[in-house]
Amino acid sequence: MKIVILAGGGGSRLWPLSREKQPKQFSRIIGERTMFEQTVDRFLRDFSVNDIYVSLNKDLLATARALAPEIPENNFIIEPEKRDTAPAMGFAAAYLFNSFPDEPIAYIPSDHFIAEKEKFLKIINLADKMIRQTGKMVDIAIWPTFASTVLGYTRIGKKLETVDSIAIYEFLGHTEKPDFETAKAYLENGNYLWHASYYMWTPRKILQAFRQYSPAHYELLNKISGALANGSAETVEKAFSQMEKISFDYAITEKIDPKEVLIVRGDFGWSDLGAFDVLYDAQKARTDNSGNLIFADWAGEDTSGCIIYGKKNKIVATLGIDDLVIVDSDDALLICPKTKAQEIKKLLEKMKTDNKHDYL
Repeated sequence: MKIVILAGGGGSRLWPLSREKQPKQFSRIIGERTMFEQTVDRFLRDFSVNDIYVSLNKDLLATARALAPEIPENNFIIEPEKRDTAPAMGFAAAYLFNSFPDEPIAYIPSDHFIAEKEKFLKIINLADKMIRQTGKMVDIAIWPTFASTVLGYTRIGKKLETVDSIAIYEFLGHTEKPDFETAKAYLENGNYLWHASYYMWTPRKILQAFRQYSPAHYELLNKISGALANGSAETVEKAFSQMEKISFDYAITEKIDPKEVLIVRGDFGWSDLGAFDVLYDAQKARTDNSGNLIFADWAGEDTSGCIIYGKKNKIVATLGIDDLVIVDSDDALLICPKTKAQEIKKLLEKMKTDNKHDYL
């Protein structure tokens, strides 16, 4: 199996820790190593560096290479520009098709928190075997703990089997980012799991899925695959720039024949660290006796349920506050209720309108 680490995302809801030129996967959100480094490290025990690829846009290449110098230069799949996950994942499939058309590949987001690495790797290795045996796409879904409007939901059917304590289910459909009432109903239903975005299939099968469910993308990806083989960079860039900006979930997953997919339930302590409230929930074990999650030199009184980031050689002092996000960086200070953390993206849009691009 080939591992394709997706490292081209933005992470705007974690501003000001995450910026356009240094998005969250390349920032030290948790611990002393970036999330990208932690993702690479996760695979180095079970996989050769020659089987680990990184997909990202050219603006982030230098940062990624500096953080993961062990990955071969030709294993960096460089998207000509940023165009969402359908073009990015299709581009990676077209890139690998020329060398490994029928080898299973796993798309791995570079900004996820994984508590139990052994269980996670066990599932990835099982998925490799399942793809070879069945020819189906394998996807991972997570048991939901609250109604989320920023995640996709996978509807599961009957349990097909359990392999080494890993449950495998029928796939009955996908809904991307439902409204709150729908997400609440999904949570109560019990047959809808969070979609974790670990798509696994072969390059040939992925391109065939584009041909069937998003033919406009496929036509351009077919050109790109040929141009990559012939070394025609101009053709690659032109075709890529013409692809619709859309996620793989909307372009393919919501349309795909359920019989083509198998779902593995991921019980390995997962969280998509897309916003500060989610980050807080994922790191509750690290909070103090008042429920504060602190990444700063901090002094507080009558302070509870807060998440606080600070700078070296500068103390953050709080008094009489509850459930706030406080992030102090070199050029920006964010203060907001944790309940409003998902709306930071709206704040950034206003900053763009107000011509405050320099802070993004």
